[in-house]
Amino acid sequence: MIIDLASVGKNPKTIELEFEPANIDLDDGMQLAENAAFNGEISRDGTRTRVAGRIATVVSTECSRCLEPVAKDIDLEFEAVFVDAADEPTEDEIEVTVDELDESLITDDKIDMTEVVREQLILAMIEKVLCQEDCKGLCPQCGGNRNLIDCKCEENVIDPRWAALKNLK
Repeated sequence: MIIDLASVGKNPKTIELEFEPANIDLDDGMQLAENAAFNGEISRDGTRTRVAGRIATVVSTECSRCLEPVAKDIDLEFEAVFVDAADEPTEDEIEVTVDELDESLITDDKIDMTEVVREQLILAMIEKVLCQEDCKGLCPQCGGNRNLIDCKCEENVIDPRWAALKNLK
C-alpha cells in the first residue's frame, strides 16, 4: 500500500490496512503466520510526515536452541517520522541531532506502508526466541532434540586436544 503524501494534511488521517503473509518478506527464518493488521494515522507538518499506530499479527520463527517452529504474537505500537530528502543538507559531513536519529528519508513524496510494517515487525522480534523458557536445545553429539528424547550421548566427552590436561593435579 503506497500513500501519496499530497493527500495527507496537518489533520491526522486514519488508516486501517491488512497485509497478507505473502506481501511481507521478513528476515530469514521468520514469516507471518497470519495477516498483519495495521490501525493508525498519518499526518504531515511541512516536510515532516508522522505515521503512528498499532500492528497486530503472529510471526512464525525457529527456537534459538532446538530449531522447532515457534509462533509469537506481536502487538506493538509505534511512531515513525519521515522527512523529505530534498530538504536535507547536501554537505558531506553534517551533525545529526538525537531527534533526527529516528527519522527516515523519502524521495518521491510517497510512503510504502508495507515496508513500514515490515521494518517495525523485524524490530519488534527479540533476538533469541525460545519455544519454552527451559528449552534444552540440541545434543552436540547426535543432534537430537533434548526436549523430545533422552539421548545417551556421553556428556563428559573430552576433546582429544585437551586430554593431556586431565591428568594434571
